[in-house]
Amino acid sequence: MHALLEDYPLYDVDRFETFQVLLNQSAGKYPNKLALEDLNPTPIRRLTFAELRRAVMKFGKALRRLGLQERDHIAIISENRVQWGVAYFACTAFNYVAVPIDAKLKENEIVSILHASDAKAAIFSENYRDMFQGFRSAIKELNVLVDMDLQSGRDGMASMTELIERETADDALDRFPPVTPSDLAVLVFTSGSMGSAKGVMLSQANICANLVAMLQMVAILPEDRFLSVLPIHHTYECTCGFLCPLTAGASVHYARSLKTIVEDLATAHPTVLLGVPLLYEKMYRRIVQAIREKKLVALLMKPLGTLVDVLETAGVKHLRPKIFREIHERFGGSMRILIVGGAAPDPGVAKGLRGFGFTFIQGYGLTETSPILALNRLRKCKDEAAGIPLPNVRIRIDQPDAEGSGEIYAKAPSVMLGYYKNEAATNAAIDADGWFRTGDCGFVDGDGFLHINGRKKNVIIARNGKNVFPEEIEELVNKSPYVLESIVHAAKDAGGDEEIAVLVVPNAEAFIGFAQKNGVEVTPRIIREVIEKEIRQMNKALPVYKQIRKIAIKDDEFEKTTSLKIKRYLVRQDAGDR
Repeated sequence: MHALLEDYPLYDVDRFETFQVLLNQSAGKYPNKLALEDLNPTPIRRLTFAELRRAVMKFGKALRRLGLQERDHIAIISENRVQWGVAYFACTAFNYVAVPIDAKLKENEIVSILHASDAKAAIFSENYRDMFQGFRSAIKELNVLVDMDLQSGRDGMASMTELIERETADDALDRFPPVTPSDLAVLVFTSGSMGSAKGVMLSQANICANLVAMLQMVAILPEDRFLSVLPIHHTYECTCGFLCPLTAGASVHYARSLKTIVEDLATAHPTVLLGVPLLYEKMYRRIVQAIREKKLVALLMKPLGTLVDVLETAGVKHLRPKIFREIHERFGGSMRILIVGGAAPDPGVAKGLRGFGFTFIQGYGLTETSPILALNRLRKCKDEAAGIPLPNVRIRIDQPDAEGSGEIYAKAPSVMLGYYKNEAATNAAIDADGWFRTGDCGFVDGDGFLHINGRKKNVIIARNGKNVFPEEIEELVNKSPYVLESIVHAAKDAGGDEEIAVLVVPNAEAFIGFAQKNGVEVTPRIIREVIEKEIRQMNKALPVYKQIRKIAIKDDEFEKTTSLKIKRYLVRQDAGDR
């Protein structure tokens, strides 16, 4: 496994507690520098830092003119775009509570969140216009509707651009209203295992503490360009891919869609990309497949890699980006850091991307912690580890087993205020001493790196009483080129005891290649035989209690959240249908 263990000082970062300070400081330092840009055509496509502060000031004033009172809750729902950021800042800087909503939710789920959040207003893009028009009467408290795409107000809906244009602004005289950093500022609803939503209450102090600590660990430069591809309502993207670059004076460029990432990378020439494991796995597999198709290049890859290793050991630096320039061009040609979060990445993918000369680091956190708890640094990192706890985060392992693994508890200024109107859930998540129970199991190694085994609720208890973490076995299963994705779960054997089962989605491209190479047709029998052979081989490297005993094949991909995580709670239904 790749590891860099250089000890070097944390970076100096000015502490702040409100988004008002973020906006004022960035506009003061970088007034004419690009802050936000949409790659899609939108009403407000580009803003410099000075223009961003001005737009936030004007929109915040306009919201007040619409009759909204301080501390009112305002829902925001749209695709990733500049106007989402303006709306988010206007809500929080003018002492409202922002309620970011997942743009991919179904209509009834959106209605439920609007109701549960006590939203008095909603700011949305044209894709949701008819929906809001249709159910506004069902939510009596929803008095104000603001459309991002209308040129002028109509049918009881205000135009966001018109509201901004009507207001005046004086950069020298305008001041944001006072806010209390520790007050509720952002209310984020996360789906529970059965689809029930819990509202995570975050303050500006929570989020700003996380921003400062992250920037102490990893330097983000004013010349950096972030390509935003993950849903911005998600705390990972919002804090790390939106607020973090703006704090550092970097720019954010919103991709048109996940399907256009390749073209958008070429357009934006980003230096930093935030992604989830599935995104990087797909990109890496495409690169490897393209190399394999060029047989001569494929033959040269291993000796070339060995040569570079020797030269790097001798002190020659920065060779890989030059040697693998064509691959770097696929990422826009300027990529400085690839960051992965949301779930643990395959260390093989990390090693592969690093082998091509990319700097690839991962972090770990939860919505409830604003979100980052641990992060790998550029020169102090382990591909198999979640990272080092942030400087303002304390981690302890509760009731560790013989291997030192147990539930991860965290204490930090970034830990949420609690769950909205849910005291019981809050008390279950945060103990009397302020320790947050993450629900993840893991351990801290001798170098201080946090490692994640898996979710506590997913643990399978083997016959010998040992804990089996499905995520660890899935990582091994997914290394097979014939497996697109998998879910490991518990199943009952003939005697009623739990045993390890796996539900596998075959990789169609790999099986097509297998058929062409072996002169056979791809049939269900061939697929099962190949998958079973792969699992048998993998089982040889596992202790008996971790070995997979049941295999089921799934034709279509697993249903996922908008952050590309598999909805594990649906797997029992999937497995039960087979």
